[in-house]
Amino acid sequence: MSANVLLFKIALLFYVVATVLFFMDVVGRREKAGTVARWVLLGGFLIHCATLVARYVEIGYTPVSNLYESLSFFALTVVGIFLLFDLRYRLTVLAAFVCPLALVLMIVGSATSKAAKEINPMLDSWWFPVHVTLAFLGNAVFAVAFMAGIMYLLQERMLKSKKFSALYYRLPSLGTLDSINYKCLSFGFPLMTMGIISGAMWAESAWGTYWSWDPKETWALITWFLYAALLHGRLTVGWRGRRAAIFAIIGFLCLLFTFLGVNLFLSGMHSFSALGGR
Repeated sequence: MSANVLLFKIALLFYVVATVLFFMDVVGRREKAGTVARWVLLGGFLIHCATLVARYVEIGYTPVSNLYESLSFFALTVVGIFLLFDLRYRLTVLAAFVCPLALVLMIVGSATSKAAKEINPMLDSWWFPVHVTLAFLGNAVFAVAFMAGIMYLLQERMLKSKKFSALYYRLPSLGTLDSINYKCLSFGFPLMTMGIISGAMWAESAWGTYWSWDPKETWALITWFLYAALLHGRLTVGWRGRRAAIFAIIGFLCLLFTFLGVNLFLSGMHSFSALGGR
């Protein structure tokens, strides 16, 4: 077993433990469990970073060329972005929503092929790490917005029905959730925009054209327009609350299809097989 695979499994174990502890805090109201969970999650994140470094040393290029590497990198950015938000909000319940997403990404990644392929020489450019880092950071920020949107709708439904579960008393206010949603949009949209621009620059250096209407490029543009509409609505029309939460959820679902659905089910220059050498 290679060093990066071993580190990956250790990081996965840390994420499992952190997720269980966060649930113990939210469901069982054991605050000490939440405190320990944060340290376990941070430890898992640092080990996960070491996994990325070990994988880079092994293959010699940014490790996001196949499904295993991409899911691992996505999970890493989701955890990293959450830890940054947690410094501001300290919401254990948000961790209980976000950590399972990272955990699922890791579990699915662990079930896929870990074999590394030599990257297509045409794509071996310094634009590669710039593009994927910006894109995945934007995806991770919108993942947090997605979870905040779900929590908003759950709390709003309980308020309207006047049927309050135990979760209701652990959820932050609707105003706080809307604030998280807006901050995610404020940070995520520029990252997504820079990711698309850097991708266009990378495409020009590799294929001689900035835009080719490849399926992934098309879906990335659709997703960008969705988030642009949400940002425009917030700034000019005053969209807040339920509508913003629904947009955040729909946008992230489109983002997931752009990331996974297009790569797996539609052929094009951005499919995982196209990244490998021939």
